[in-house]
Amino acid sequence: MQKTILIIEDEAPIRNMVCLALQEAGFNILAAENAKKAFDCILKHQPHLVLLDWMLPGTSGIDIARLLKANDTTEKIPIIMLTARATENNKIEGFSIGIDDYIVKPFSPRELIARINAVLRRTEKEALAQLISIDELTIDPNTETVIINQQRIQLNPTEYRLLLFFSAAPEKVYSRSQLLTEVWPHASDLDERTVDAAIKRLRNALGAKFGKLIRTVRGSGYCFSKANLYE
Repeated sequence: MQKTILIIEDEAPIRNMVCLALQEAGFNILAAENAKKAFDCILKHQPHLVLLDWMLPGTSGIDIARLLKANDTTEKIPIIMLTARATENNKIEGFSIGIDDYIVKPFSPRELIARINAVLRRTEKEALAQLISIDELTIDPNTETVIINQQRIQLNPTEYRLLLFFSAAPEKVYSRSQLLTEVWPHASDLDERTVDAAIKRLRNALGAKFGKLIRTVRGSGYCFSKANLYE
């Protein structure tokens, strides 16, 4: 799956240089020059990683990092600080609030890409080792099992991959074509109605309560919404 990186940097030359380097490395790129645009991007796209400058107009990068780490929806998004602030105290402050890496300007694009890949590998391994629990539902990525009320639910491999993919990015809306590309190994051979049929089977397997986790977004596709359980 192509990883999406959000770059929050107010200096256009640096932002453009980083965007170009990461695009050439195969990443999908989002960019913002201030806090408002950054939060809009994060809520809409749920990036896999954030590159964050410290010195920004209005809300500083370190304050943005604090807000992201304090929010249940965004706390697991890894953050790499890209900043000219190079003192030990600055680095300690950043790591103390939960950032994943700290790169001082000027930096090499090759080093940046290597550090991004290292953080992504580490966070993916950490996520794989963790159970995903929602009320009485538990997804165990290590054993590829789904448990509801202490009973194992029978899902075929595609249904399991679909559920795991959705649960990794709650509230993010995916089109049918995106789901085909990400969940089905040979999407080019399949019709988008394949997605609808799999969603229907998955909802039935999860039952009346947890089937509501998969929400239909009219005109757009589907998303995984915990809020639906409490409506």
